[in-house]
Amino acid sequence: MKPKPLLSTAGRSDDLDLVRRALARDGGAFRTIMERNNRRLYRLARSILRNDSEAEDAVQDAYVNAFTHLDSFRGESSLSTWLCRIAMNEALRRLRRARPTADIDVVDQQRPEAQIIPFPQSGTSDPERTMAQREILQLVEHAADNLPEAFRIVFVTRVIEGMSVEETAQLLGLQPETVKTRLHRARKLVRDQLDAHIGPVLMDAFPFAGRRCERLTDAVMKRLGVPD
Repeated sequence: MKPKPLLSTAGRSDDLDLVRRALARDGGAFRTIMERNNRRLYRLARSILRNDSEAEDAVQDAYVNAFTHLDSFRGESSLSTWLCRIAMNEALRRLRRARPTADIDVVDQQRPEAQIIPFPQSGTSDPERTMAQREILQLVEHAADNLPEAFRIVFVTRVIEGMSVEETAQLLGLQPETVKTRLHRARKLVRDQLDAHIGPVLMDAFPFAGRRCERLTDAVMKRLGVPD
């Protein structure tokens, strides 16, 4: 049986249509691309930088870079994967500027204290459940922040963002077996007992929606001079 392609014909066609419209300076296309990818790019950048504002700045610069060179997109991978690579490279560039010896493939077991990201209150009316969810999310983020770079980015892309092994391998330039091995070790580092609690709320981790999503999108549109 032949492996399924990572990008369906329909997905490729939609990507190319969005790119075509964006190249024609269609503001709606720019906004659609960003709204579809903001959270994933932010999570990816933050998994490298471990800082909210730095990650947001990195994503803005990545979008500007991507949209400036949008004519180089050929549809060989999904538009999302193409943007993820640019965002990852921008985040790594910033990390290496702060730490010249930083390398995503170097496993450094000595981690500084992790930064806990404050989460907004959820919409539930049950204060005890809300508090429990916030505590679990903080445990997940604290554990993820403390993972070595090589494991942390795989953990975020696979567990937090829900990307497939193949997508993660393609994004990071790794063999699928390497992705599986790193994920297995990351899970061990996060602690076995955490797995039983984080599943139902993982999709709320590292949120990037609402006003933050809209603010970043508006900022990139303004920098590009694209009308809404």
